[in-house]
Amino acid sequence: MSQQYNPFDNVVAAIKKAAAILEYSENDYTRLLHPEKELKVSLPIKMDNGEVKVFDGYRVQYSCTRGPAKGGIRYHQNVNIDEVKALAAWMAFKNAIADIPFGGGKGGITVNPKELSAGELERLTRRYTSSMSYMIGPDKDIPAPDVGTTPQVMGWIVDTYSMINRIYSPAVVTGKPLPLGGSQGRVEATGLGVFRTVLNILKKLDMDPKRVTVAVQGMGNVGSYSAKFMYEEGAEVVAVSNSSGAVYLKTGLNIPEIIEHIESGKKLCDYNAEGVEHITNEELLTLDVDVLIPAALENAINEDNVNDVKAKVIVEGANGPVTVAADDILSARGTYIVPDILANSGGVIVSYFEWIQNQQNYYWTLEEVNTKLLEKMDKNFEDLWTLSKEKNITLREAAYVIALERIAEAAKPRGIWP
Repeated sequence: MSQQYNPFDNVVAAIKKAAAILEYSENDYTRLLHPEKELKVSLPIKMDNGEVKVFDGYRVQYSCTRGPAKGGIRYHQNVNIDEVKALAAWMAFKNAIADIPFGGGKGGITVNPKELSAGELERLTRRYTSSMSYMIGPDKDIPAPDVGTTPQVMGWIVDTYSMINRIYSPAVVTGKPLPLGGSQGRVEATGLGVFRTVLNILKKLDMDPKRVTVAVQGMGNVGSYSAKFMYEEGAEVVAVSNSSGAVYLKTGLNIPEIIEHIESGKKLCDYNAEGVEHITNEELLTLDVDVLIPAALENAINEDNVNDVKAKVIVEGANGPVTVAADDILSARGTYIVPDILANSGGVIVSYFEWIQNQQNYYWTLEEVNTKLLEKMDKNFEDLWTLSKEKNITLREAAYVIALERIAEAAKPRGIWP
């Protein structure tokens, strides 16, 4: 795939397609083709060896029409402004389809966090928070973990923001450690939502989850929990991968064993068990499986490999893992694709629950959180499926139609100031 590919192109194409289905004029949606606010900052950090290094940091508030911006912070060596803009836009639509009162935001730092010590990572996080402190806040913009960030990173943000503003503000971020006001169920929420979405579409297609084969690209937080829940449901999870490589077993992998292997600090490429084959990430995407869960980074399935993808159902665990061109090809040949803005919304839904709990200073049990999450995931999927059938459009088109309509309808009574 071309190095010039811009992930923001996916967003613009999806918005315009949804607007056409809704028969909107350009005035009805043109503001959603542009982020409301973009910030780039330089972050000088003193490294452990005394050297000063400067990192680039970003925060984009894409749309705050329906409420304060909401979206994660990504630490990854490939972070750039176009990626952050695209991710912020996806968050705006994700929050709209989840029907929670947030807009969309996203942030990131161009850094490989694995190359930093704990002290360097803390200093970088605190510097980033200080640079963003006027832009974020419980009623303005609420960050959360994303690729390369953790509850500990959120803890440093809470402390830094609270010190700057001289008031303890746990609601400034979600995905925090429990002692700082984190929510029960937040860590596994995105993976649980992906899993529930798989069950929902399998039910519509009259497929027994105990008789399907599954491949999961990406064994980070989202992918590992998705694989774990599918394994526990009785599905044959035949392949999983991470940045070190992929493993495949036709009769189904031992997912708990693999998760334990990874969590112990070992590389997935070093995992060995009877019959297990080592394959590439690209080979995983083209396996002949019933369900494919791309849960790594965006643009994993693109015009270069789409013709080799054989999965009957694709449930997007990552943000934007299927490009516009690939989506058109797959949809034309009958592949069901459940889009990211619905499939992986479990994390932001529970983040919303966490924010509510922080604001009320009253905390829910794990059972309460999961019950509310699954009810929302089920309703949102049913709305998506119904609209898709009524209008004879793809699930992705239906998702953007629902989200765009909700944002546009909120914008109309607000008008444009001045």
